[in-house]
Amino acid sequence: MKSSLQPRRTTTQTRLQPDADTGQQAVQSGASTAKNTVQSLAKGFRLLEAFTAQEPELTMAEAARRAGLDNATAFRFLNTLVDIGYVQRVPDTRLFRLSTKVLDLGFNAIAHSDLRTRARPILRELVGEVSEAASIGVLEGGDILYAERIQAGLTRLGVDIRIGSRVPAYCTAVGHAILAWLPRETQIRILESQPRRKLTDTTMTDLDAILARLAQVHDKGYAVSNQETVSGLYVIAAPVLDIDGIPVAGLSVASPAFRTSLAQFEAATVEPVRMAARSLSKVLA
Repeated sequence: MKSSLQPRRTTTQTRLQPDADTGQQAVQSGASTAKNTVQSLAKGFRLLEAFTAQEPELTMAEAARRAGLDNATAFRFLNTLVDIGYVQRVPDTRLFRLSTKVLDLGFNAIAHSDLRTRARPILRELVGEVSEAASIGVLEGGDILYAERIQAGLTRLGVDIRIGSRVPAYCTAVGHAILAWLPRETQIRILESQPRRKLTDTTMTDLDAILARLAQVHDKGYAVSNQETVSGLYVIAAPVLDIDGIPVAGLSVASPAFRTSLAQFEAATVEPVRMAARSLSKVLA
């Protein structure tokens, strides 16, 4: 019996022996990661992420497909999320939607953000007769997540962007202001991470055209949106860069199109926006 067991021990030792400092640690690390990962929790968050601003209400089957889950698993998870308050059933339908409780997670994450705190007074100075709103957005996946916003108007246009709101990066001035300062391969990866739909008549969706535009944005130092996310809304944005020139956020101002022409809006706001973005960059550095 000893002779039959001995080779197995030797084989195991040989497998770990070549690099005891790295190989064995890698094996232990992989085992530790597996032990410390709760796959069911990850699936639950994938299900929450299936709901988007463009499609806020989904059937169970649609949510399951988007999250990569089978229907039975999605059914159990959705019912659990309904029970604990993060998902709601849409009355008299087979649809589900996120509840406002989900916002608490995002609000808690950014409530004490240094970026948000330092941006607030700078944004206030930008809101006036020409610009009705000023915002700070950060890139998260293929979306822009709004971290702070000062708004004086825009309710007439039905614009409902708040802290925690998400918009696609490919069609927003803030998104372009951030993407323009990233490497080309990163730009492509982010732009290809989600379908590029026309949200308005002026939304640009062609990849090559967007990449060419990002090069122009980098050359000019700012991005302009001519009603590309919301009809009737002009936006100008500039990047907030860290000490190494890497974009950490985008700073923007917006105005309803009926108040001014795009040329007038650009002429009046480009320098204040660029100066504000540079000021915030220095403060954060």
